[in-house]
Amino acid sequence: MATIAPPAPTITAFPKNDVIKALVDELLEVARTEAQLRGIALPQDEAGIRNAPVPLDSLSIVDTLCAIEAVIGFELRDNIVQTGGYVSVEDALGHLVPRIEKVWIKKKGVKP
Repeated sequence: MATIAPPAPTITAFPKNDVIKALVDELLEVARTEAQLRGIALPQDEAGIRNAPVPLDSLSIVDTLCAIEAVIGFELRDNIVQTGGYVSVEDALGHLVPRIEKVWIKKKGVKP
């Protein structure tokens, strides 16, 4: 009698591009709102906005995590966001993406 092995679990790599896209979309909106509230003139192009020195409040960034949770399929803890916020969208991306990836690897056990 032959034994049938259960199917191997599906392994999914960290969806880095999707995470970055979702984060950028949300962070650009936060940057535009903050710039408007603070009277900061922003460049017209996306790359310029991403690098513009616009303070991004940590509480506003925590709110953006919902968009990422939809991409990765699980909830992120607030402590993934740097206390005090960030000085630009690029600053936030540079800090958040590696931390989200680390949580992904811990939960999913899969490296890219």
